[in-house]
Amino acid sequence: MKKSRWLAYVFSLLLLLGVVTAVSALTYTVAWGDTLTRIANRFGTNITTILQANPQINNPNLIYVGQQLEIPTGENPTPTPTPPPGNTPTPTPPPTGSQTYIVQPGDTLSSIARRFNTTINAIAQASGISNINLIYVGQRLTIPGSGPVPTAPPPPPANGFALGAQTLNLHNRDRLEEAGMTWVKYQYKWPSEDTLANLQEVIESAHSEGFKILVTVTGDTPYPTANSINYMAYIDFVREVAQLGPDGIEVWNEMNIDFEWPAGQISPSSYVNNMLAPAYTTIKAVDSNILVISGALAPTGFDNNTNAWSDARYLTGLRSAGAANYLDCVGVHYNAGATSPSATSGHPADPGDRHYSWYYVPTLTLYRNAFSNTRDLCLTEFGYLTADGFEGLPPGFNWAANTSLDEQATWLAEAAQIAKNSNYVRLAIVFNLDFIKYEPGGDPQAGYAIIRLDGSCPACSRLGDVMN
Repeated sequence: MKKSRWLAYVFSLLLLLGVVTAVSALTYTVAWGDTLTRIANRFGTNITTILQANPQINNPNLIYVGQQLEIPTGENPTPTPTPPPGNTPTPTPPPTGSQTYIVQPGDTLSSIARRFNTTINAIAQASGISNINLIYVGQRLTIPGSGPVPTAPPPPPANGFALGAQTLNLHNRDRLEEAGMTWVKYQYKWPSEDTLANLQEVIESAHSEGFKILVTVTGDTPYPTANSINYMAYIDFVREVAQLGPDGIEVWNEMNIDFEWPAGQISPSSYVNNMLAPAYTTIKAVDSNILVISGALAPTGFDNNTNAWSDARYLTGLRSAGAANYLDCVGVHYNAGATSPSATSGHPADPGDRHYSWYYVPTLTLYRNAFSNTRDLCLTEFGYLTADGFEGLPPGFNWAANTSLDEQATWLAEAAQIAKNSNYVRLAIVFNLDFIKYEPGGDPQAGYAIIRLDGSCPACSRLGDVMN
């Protein structure tokens, strides 16, 4: 919460800052099997030159799939691809409206063509493939035409709209039922949050109380250092979580900001290739009915390419990396609202340009359109902050100074109604039900809670009216 709020706040001050990019270098995305030596040879340069242009690389022997490198242009700026023998492509600029797809284990050109509603020859021609029977894992293919987002594998059938809440425990079952909630959310800080035995107890307790449970598995270290995410260990852990029988798993959290993902390595293609795709495959192998949700992004327009990407740009990258193949639901966060959910202007922190991240419906529209209206949304965190019952707001949260407790209740109910009527929001998790922590200089989590410190819950009955 803390990092998301801060980024939303500083956006109004930083929107005018431009991002300066080097004009003397081109960007290369690391593929499977790449080494710095191989990349240097491909571009007619040397390892030292690449390291000088990419100071974020601490270990020249450690690069990862999806990592974006700046390659200084010089003697030979055009790469010479090194695919398997017999399938040497002729590089051509991707056509307008095309998509990029990275070959996964088990893929064939035939299966990829079916997935994107195109033909083998069309992909081969756009990608410069001479042998249609020979593609390799990690190869980047150009899928011609704007076309629909791939529809295979399809998500499990939706069962209408469901409402839930992130909660400390299940001690307030009556309030959950009053609000018409059937889901609870538990966030697991991997790897050190809890033992799997404790997580199993949480999942079993939710089920015994009649609730479905969403487990968000994210990192346990704020501002993680470069190359610090052990993807293989994470996927192994996700497999163990899936074996415990949760109803949904959210794969990481707010990967577009450096609070949750290493600075300088924020990359939607890296997230898809190294985390989302293998997590999806692993989870579905355990239980195909588990709802797999992509990690919800921090809603922000701040983008300096190092510490943060705007969620709009990151969403475009997710689509290009083929994320639609590896999610049942697109994760969404909305927690900086200070106006009615139906409003599109008037936010206290909005500098006047009506940026989507301050407003509920424009945010939903952005995420829905990112995948051409073919993937449902899951709000894994949405709420309204009010300081009622507390003394003031922490720095950076002044945009919520005029939000009353009654407005919080009214707006939550209105937001739930909009989601329910949308036919594309599958799940909405209120942040939060019962948190009591309120840091005057930090994160006012209790200010989002719908059960207030005096035990009242104005939002519960109003949400219940929507759901019942």
